Amino acid sequence: MSIHVALNHVTHYRYDRPIMIGPQVVRLRPAPHARTPVLAYSQRVTPAKHFVNWQQDPQSNWLARLVFPEPVRELKIEVDLVAEMSVINPFDFFLEPRADKFPFRYEESQLHELAPYLVRGALSPRFKRYLDAVPRAAKPTVDFLVDLNLNLSKAIRYIVRMEPGVQTPEETLALASGSCRDSGWLLVQLLRHLGVAARFVSGYLIQLKPDVKSLDGPSGTEVDFTDLHAWCEAYLPGAGWVGLDPTSGLFAGEGHIPLACSPEPGSAAPISGATEKSEVEFSHAMRVDRVWEAPRVTKPYTDEQWAAIDALGGRVDADLAARDVRLTMGGEPTFVSVDDRQGAEWNTEAMGPNKRKLGYSLLKKLKEKYAKTGLLHLGQGKWYPGEQLPRWSLSCYWRKDGEPGRGAVRGRKHRQPRDRRTGSAVPAHARAEARARSAIRVPGLRGHLVLPLARAPAAGQRRPLRCAAGRPAGTRTPAPRVQAGPGQGRRVRVPGIEEQRPVGHRALVPARRALLPDPG
Repeated sequence: MSIHVALNHVTHYRYDRPIMIGPQVVRLRPAPHARTPVLAYSQRVTPAKHFVNWQQDPQSNWLARLVFPEPVRELKIEVDLVAEMSVINPFDFFLEPRADKFPFRYEESQLHELAPYLVRGALSPRFKRYLDAVPRAAKPTVDFLVDLNLNLSKAIRYIVRMEPGVQTPEETLALASGSCRDSGWLLVQLLRHLGVAARFVSGYLIQLKPDVKSLDGPSGTEVDFTDLHAWCEAYLPGAGWVGLDPTSGLFAGEGHIPLACSPEPGSAAPISGATEKSEVEFSHAMRVDRVWEAPRVTKPYTDEQWAAIDALGGRVDADLAARDVRLTMGGEPTFVSVDDRQGAEWNTEAMGPNKRKLGYSLLKKLKEKYAKTGLLHLGQGKWYPGEQLPRWSLSCYWRKDGEPGRGAVRGRKHRQPRDRRTGSAVPAHARAEARARSAIRVPGLRGHLVLPLARAPAAGQRRPLRCAAGRPAGTRTPAPRVQAGPGQGRRVRVPGIEEQRPVGHRALVPARRALLPDPG
């Protein structure tokens, strides 16, 4: 479940007199590859009299180039954005087989494209010692990066450093401390010397107070927090650019919103440009506010929210009743087994060991509750392309007037039809033949367009399967011969019908012109 936050960032320069300032390049718009959804963005610049030109640099970062035609007493840049803080799994990627284990090599075409991100700095003494201590034994690439990032976060103490610029890797290791940009640049150089393309990243970091405290380990920030931040991205074949934050020792997640990525830290600065010499007062302010939160397990609806939802439901019910709107279940509601939700029969397969059994059990329960006098029908359902078996269609039918359908009441014996002349029971096959004859609407043809159906031989019998005419399966049945007398309708006789007890009957419905009597 997501949380929408509003971030406000103000950068303000006040000069002691009106001065001319050169073009200013602002890199405060989320980069195109940012994974955190940005729902809204705006940038306001003071003074209002200026020209702005949006462009993208060679790394596709968004740049706002500002030009001021007149002297100014202040320069104020205010950024507002709304971001959706839905959880992002930083390990949700695949690697090419050749890069699955470290060390790995890039393809020649990639080496050419990644050349700026493989430029190595000087091997100073402390940096070389730290680099030589990194284990080089073959291991999964992700595990190697996790260990490298985590060990660096433990070796370098984080400090807030207001001095401009970035420390060299040697300075950071000598001090064993540095700002986020210092440890980020150190990790970039370590990766490049290990043969992994890497780039420097500047961006926003948003950290929200968790709903519940962690059971083990640190719980994180105690208040919602945001600030400018810096980290590193490594290029992994198959995964692309993957963010690593050496300040925290974690991979970049939904709270890391990149603004500018570059081979060098200087071309990722939030604001760069020249001004006349003057006294300047600088201020910087950032804040983040929650503007919308989805209810979730760790922070469900409040009692007031539940009361409002319940009241709204009551009003909806009243409106539906007033307008005589009757709701029924439509479409195809999907049911799955509570004990095997991920089983193939409940997701991809047409049938399985328990689907029909549980479906029939549910159907009987529904019948008992809604249609006690109903009639169950078990038949073939949909048969989707590519599936070897069709699905079952389990149905229940009942009368609206509440009267039971034929065979619907359990335990009730139906009266078996009897012959009016002899009083004996009419066999089932005879009743079936009578129903088939009744399907022929022309009285003169009822006795001639009804064919008996024979039962197939039981499994294991060696005699050939015979149709009702007694002929082996595969043998062409002689065509029916049509006979007609003066003033009579046509009748059909199939030769070779044997005297045997049929299991059913089939009514043949001929074309319309076949029902016409002979001219005469």
